[in-house]
Amino acid sequence: GPAQYNFDWSVNDANSGNDYGHNEGRNGYDTQGSYYVQLPDGRLQRVTYTVNGDSGYVAQVEYEGEAQYSAYQPAPSYQPAPAYRPAPTYTPTPSYN
Repeated sequence: GPAQYNFDWSVNDANSGNDYGHNEGRNGYDTQGSYYVQLPDGRLQRVTYTVNGDSGYVAQVEYEGEAQYSAYQPAPSYQPAPAYRPAPTYTPTPSYN
């Protein structure tokens, strides 16, 4: 018969900044769930979705919080060193016989 299941998992690791998860439930031909991820700009992106029969995947995307960006810090300028130095020239001393 048609599938029936539920699952829920999440990751929240303060050291690495990873915060994301997913849950889903299915009863026959009807599926509903959501997943989320903490974005680098500080917002939480959450997607809630349903799949009902032949309707296909229908998603609603929401953002929680306000994006935060750090101040622009230009990269230090780079002055390349010369790639090579010309070899010293050799001027032979004349010899007289």
